[in-house]
Amino acid sequence: MSRLAAGVVLVTAQEPPLDADDPGAPAGEDVGMTATAFLSVSLDPPLAMVSLRAGSRMDDLLAEQPLWAVSVLAESQRHIAGRFAMRGRISDRLLFEDIPYVRGEVSGAPLVGGALATLELRTEQRVTAGDHTLVIGRVLTARVPSADGGPLLYFRGRYRHLG
Repeated sequence: MSRLAAGVVLVTAQEPPLDADDPGAPAGEDVGMTATAFLSVSLDPPLAMVSLRAGSRMDDLLAEQPLWAVSVLAESQRHIAGRFAMRGRISDRLLFEDIPYVRGEVSGAPLVGGALATLELRTEQRVTAGDHTLVIGRVLTARVPSADGGPLLYFRGRYRHLG
């Protein structure tokens, strides 16, 4: 499978508030994860899918948080992909610190500035597939904030760009 070039996305979600019954409770932390297994599933209705390692922080979060987002990374955003691909990190708070982003109108999740496209989704189905979970989401918003540059690709174990 390393011979199959794949686009690189940042999947993001916001943890629910620590105390959902208290409007003054602090919001949950933002969580992000680099993924290369993301694809369009259906145009009608608009569905997309991401494959998550079972038991990963993102898999656990999306099991309880139905709203999430995806930023399609540009070739100039390799550093973002590498940062969020690290395993075993304790907190994502510092990883978002110097990355420009806006909050999704529907999901509240970070949408990376300069991304080629951004989507907000609501989970429709979760499918166990070996050691991964396939999360299928309905696309709620889709934007093309930046038309500059080409896509960031992953091929033969390395980040690449077209050209």
